[in-house]
Amino acid sequence: MSDTSAALPPRASSRVLRSLRHNPSAIAGAAIILPIVILALLAPVLPIPSPDATSWTAIRKAPSALHWLGTDELGRDILSRMIWGARASLLAGVVSIAIALVTGVPLGILAGYFGGWVDMAISRVTEALLALPFLIMAIALAAFLGPSLTNAMIAIGLSAMPVMIRLTRGQVMAVKAEDYVEGARAIGLNHLEIMSRYVFPNIVPPIIVQATLTIATAIIAEASLSFLGLGQQAPAPSWGAMLNTAKNFLTQAPTYALFPGVAIFLTVVGFNLLGDGLRDALDPREQ
Repeated sequence: MSDTSAALPPRASSRVLRSLRHNPSAIAGAAIILPIVILALLAPVLPIPSPDATSWTAIRKAPSALHWLGTDELGRDILSRMIWGARASLLAGVVSIAIALVTGVPLGILAGYFGGWVDMAISRVTEALLALPFLIMAIALAAFLGPSLTNAMIAIGLSAMPVMIRLTRGQVMAVKAEDYVEGARAIGLNHLEIMSRYVFPNIVPPIIVQATLTIATAIIAEASLSFLGLGQQAPAPSWGAMLNTAKNFLTQAPTYALFPGVAIFLTVVGFNLLGDGLRDALDPREQ
């Protein structure tokens, strides 16, 4: 039996890329996300003011040639804080989902592959966690761990873990019934070899799609926690914290709330569109 029976075809990756290039949803999502990611990565070298630099002579100024998006209640440049806030939001989204994947995928594989009491124990705990609303669970964990961006990412990651466990378990249960897995058992491969060489490669595509879609949820969760004071702490910029401050100046400076709100909206829409495009590209029925 060849390992290629369990993995993607040799040119599967090129077909996926070709499908993504012709997928309007994926193109739109990438067009939204890439500029935000590039700005966030280049924030330290961009010719913009420090996000923490205050000016008592430029408090709540309207957009101008000097401050393209205006200034906040302490005279800080909003554009600079928006760009640096993107770093916090994207970092929270990626790290949180990485935590969910590292903790949830192995548990889902164990539950789906072995079944029996292992599946029962993991599934019952997962169902109990899924009974709690995602954001409520994230807020509770963040409040327990303490207010900081690191603790917020841990809280969001652990809150997203049950979804990853359930998805992985279902995919593994479908894959382990395939003929090539039965053949691997027949030739005497141990459980670890079967899971790593035959099961895991075949459950990666749906996990990638779910992870991409969940990044959008994690970004909203990070903004919510920062809005409540449980995420990024002042004076470090965060879109959620900026919205929290802006709510006090809606009549004097309405644009202050507009910019971070639009940024959160566009980023979430971008990841959702990209996730939809990935789902279409990785769907075997579309190949």
